[in-house]
Amino acid sequence: MADSSSSRVAKAKRHSRLVGFLIRLVREKPLGTVGGIITLLLLLTGIFADFLAPYGMNESHGVENFLVPPSARFWLGTDNVGRDILSRVIFGARISVIVGLAAATIATILSTVIGVVSAYIGGKLDLIVQRFVDAWMCIPGLIFMLVLIAIIGAGIWQVIIALGIQWGITGSRVVRSAAISIKENVYVEAARAIGCPTTRILTRHIVPNIMAPIITLFTLRVPAMIITEASLSYLGFGIPPPAPSWGGMLSGSGRDYMFRAPWMALWPGLTLSMVVYGINIFGDAVRDLLDPRLRGGVGRYGVRAKKEAKK
Repeated sequence: MADSSSSRVAKAKRHSRLVGFLIRLVREKPLGTVGGIITLLLLLTGIFADFLAPYGMNESHGVENFLVPPSARFWLGTDNVGRDILSRVIFGARISVIVGLAAATIATILSTVIGVVSAYIGGKLDLIVQRFVDAWMCIPGLIFMLVLIAIIGAGIWQVIIALGIQWGITGSRVVRSAAISIKENVYVEAARAIGCPTTRILTRHIVPNIMAPIITLFTLRVPAMIITEASLSYLGFGIPPPAPSWGGMLSGSGRDYMFRAPWMALWPGLTLSMVVYGINIFGDAVRDLLDPRLRGGVGRYGVRAKKEAKK
């Protein structure tokens, strides 16, 4: 009975924290709320693309429907082979969701492992790891991903792996700096004194206390993954056709028919820009709300300063 009551109390606390976070987001970050709505729409569109798209992503409607401008039947027009642009944009959202979330997850896990281990152990290991990260950051990211994808082949999982490795190693610096400040606290020293194993100290004392920067890092990486995947697809090294990647739709036929049928490049580019902008401002809002250094100060868009000025 005691365990069940404590679990209910814990669930209620988590629920109240989530509700409180959403209330703060709406009150203090209206632009971040708009970004959150855009992010939610992207997720729902990617999940329910099969039900939202009026046609198949590669369904051709015949020669008579080649390069048809936006109309009542084809809301965003058709491409050079008679495929509905709206359906392809909707299915492209699914690719963006998969690549953005999967690559950001891999990158965040890799950054957390490298950063936490390097910061906690320190010494020569930290020196070697950080010099390796320095050397890695000197390599242009796009060049590395182009070479890696050229070796392992083009495809959605190849792109995810390339993005995860590139951003995971470079982002370990952020996690390392947060872990260094945590490992000097008294409770970490006490855990060492009573003989806690290293893995327990890392998983129970250090990682939970740096979750705010880790979550922020994840939210800021998702739009970066989406725009990088679009860049790779535009260059022909990303998601191979006929998959409807937004970057791939901008390249190839979209570029060839840009002046004759501008809607082929307009709608994928506009959707990509809006989604990346929305996720970016949502990530900025999450960072401001979760970062303890910005709580209650002028860093939160001056909320506290405005309240004191009114008094």
